[in-house]
Amino acid sequence: MNRISKYFINGLIVIVPIAITAFVVVQIFSLAEDLLGKHMPVHFPGIGIIAVVILLIVTGWLSSYWILKRLLEFGERLLDSIPIVKFIYKSIKQLSTAVFESQHLFKQAVLVPYPHPGAKSIGFIMSELSEPLAEALDEEHVCVYVPMSFNLTNGFNILVPKKDIIALDITSESALQYIFTAGTIMPVRHDVQK
Repeated sequence: MNRISKYFINGLIVIVPIAITAFVVVQIFSLAEDLLGKHMPVHFPGIGIIAVVILLIVTGWLSSYWILKRLLEFGERLLDSIPIVKFIYKSIKQLSTAVFESQHLFKQAVLVPYPHPGAKSIGFIMSELSEPLAEALDEEHVCVYVPMSFNLTNGFNILVPKKDIIALDITSESALQYIFTAGTIMPVRHDVQK
């Protein structure tokens, strides 16, 4: 039964990103098809796909030139001047930069005292503390993300004293499986072959 649940979780890990990606791509092509169908004198099936591909190529080509960089900087300054939009845009940009550029996201699994000192939860060490946070604390702390079971996108970002963190010799995949399955699949060491 343990092997079946492992295969089930692995199947989810493979299928869900593909399904979400396919859904987003189909929606983009469908929207382009609908918009072009309403505003173009000539319409034929597949015009949305052609339009999106051309848009991607032109954007990629322009991004290598200074004019697009200047336009992007202008757009960001414009967004910075709108209070609520500024907050949303900057938050999403920082999150996407952290996710796409960081190779260490969800890499180091640790045990932390959470939700109270007598308990322990599995979490992941995140980015280093910023100067204002580090200066406000009396000892060295580490930023740890403790995901919720069944939904890794929800969780708690907590600051834990470095002395209270226990590093785990487990694979990040097995730590994520343990959290996602609410403990039905126990974590395994780095050296254990699957």
